[in-house]
Amino acid sequence: MSNKQQTAVEWLIGEIELGLSYKGMKSAFHKAKELEKQQIIGAHLTGLIYPLEMEATKQAEQYYNETFNQ
Repeated sequence: MSNKQQTAVEWLIGEIELGLSYKGMKSAFHKAKELEKQQIIGAHLTGLIYPLEMEATKQAEQYYNETFNQ
């Protein structure tokens, strides 16, 4: 298995593809929302740690490509 991280949407798609029941789907949606919240908080904290003067846009694109591009 790859050690690449997944976005909340990618995780949710994987869960949907499993053919979950209504109850399972509802649970998956709640978990995806929590994952998204944690990812947004993490991204914000990363932005606070690395000031804008350090070419933030370039770093963000590089992070995305290294973490999520397959």
